[in-house]
Amino acid sequence: MKNKDFAALWSQNLMSNYALPSITLVKGKGSIVFDADGKRYVDMLGGIATNILGHSHSAVVSAVTRQIKTLSHVSNFYSHPNAIELAQLLVRLTGDKQSRVFFAQSGAEVNEAAIKLSRKTGRTRIVAMTGSFHGRTMGSLSLTGQNSKRTSFVPLLKNVKHVPFGDVKKAKRAINSRTAMVIVEPIMGEAGVIVPPLNYLKELRQACTKNGALLVIDAVQTGIGRTGQWFGYEHSGIKPDVITVAKGLGAGLPLAAMIAVGKTSQLFEPGDHGSTFGGNPVTTAASVAAIKWIEKNKILIKCKADFRFLVSNVSSISGVSEVRGAGLLVGIALQKNISSEVAAALQAKGFLVNAANPNTIRIAPALNVSKKELNQFVKTFKEVMSDVN
Repeated sequence: MKNKDFAALWSQNLMSNYALPSITLVKGKGSIVFDADGKRYVDMLGGIATNILGHSHSAVVSAVTRQIKTLSHVSNFYSHPNAIELAQLLVRLTGDKQSRVFFAQSGAEVNEAAIKLSRKTGRTRIVAMTGSFHGRTMGSLSLTGQNSKRTSFVPLLKNVKHVPFGDVKKAKRAINSRTAMVIVEPIMGEAGVIVPPLNYLKELRQACTKNGALLVIDAVQTGIGRTGQWFGYEHSGIKPDVITVAKGLGAGLPLAAMIAVGKTSQLFEPGDHGSTFGGNPVTTAASVAAIKWIEKNKILIKCKADFRFLVSNVSSISGVSEVRGAGLLVGIALQKNISSEVAAALQAKGFLVNAANPNTIRIAPALNVSKKELNQFVKTFKEVMSDVN
C-alpha cells in the first residue's frame, strides 16, 4: 500500500482529533525513516523529542528483545528488576538520594500525578505559565497555557493562575502562602523553543521556598539528555521538588516518570496513586539501555557541541532571525511567518521538522544524529530558505 491508501484507511477508521497525516512511515534505522512510497527522510523531529537514540538502535532492540522473551508485564502488586534499576538511575541523576520515582506512560499522566502530589500539601492553588504545554487530559490541560487547546473543554480545574513565561515579577506576585505548586518548563518546547532569562528558574525556586510551594520542573521535552543536561534545569543550580519526564525516557516506547525530590518524596502514601502499565518491564528495559548508552558514549557533551554547530551554521542563513534552545532541542526563528511552507518544503526534500508556530521551525532529532546528517540538514535548510524567500 502507498501513502494515499493509508491516508484513506486513516480517515475511515481513526478519529479526527489529528490532522490527516501527509505520509505514513513504515520503517527506520537511526535518524533515517522511509514512508509507504519508499521515500527516504532524515528524521529531525525524533517523534517530537522521543526517539532519543533514533530507530532500531542495537542497545534498545537487544534489551527489549531479551525482556519480552523473559517477562512481559507485572502488575503493581509486585516488583521487577528493571523498574528498580531505572528508578535507581533516575534518583542518581537528580543528585538527591531522598528522591523517589513514580512511573506512568505519558507526560500528561505524570503532570496529573504532580497535581495530586501537590494536593497533599493541603493547598489547591497552582501557578503555571502562559504558552506552556503540560498535556491534554483535563488536569494537565488546566495547567497548559494555550487557549486554543483549552477553550472547547472548559470548565477546567479551578485555582490555576497563568503568568507570562519568563516574567519573574508577575510570577512572584502570583505565588503566595496558598500556592500548592508552580509548574514550569526549563524551555517551552511546543510554544516554539522559548528560553527564559538566565536567573528565571533560580528566582522561581526562591519564591517557592519563601511561600512553601512545590516547584515542579516539567522536563518532558527537555529531559533525558536532550539539552546537554539530564533534565534541562541543572545550569540554574536549583533543586526542584518534583521533576516530570516522559518522551525520551522510553527511547521510543511509552514511559514516563514523576520524580519527587527531598522531603516531597514522602508525600504519597499507599493507595494515593497508581498506573497499570507504568514501569512495565519492557519499557523500563529500553530506558535503562538507552540511559546507559548515553552515559557510556558521553552523548551530553555531543549534544552541546551539536547546538553550537547549528547556531554557527544556521543563524547566518538569509531569512533566519535567531537560533535558540539548548542541545538538540532547537528553535529556528524566521523573519517571516512562513514556517509551514518551510516545513513542507523540507519534507519534500527529505527532512522531517515541525512548524512550532508561524515563524519557528522546531527540531529535536535523535541525540546520536550524525554530523553528516546535521550538515545535510543545514545545506538543505539553506536551499529551502532561498526558495521560499
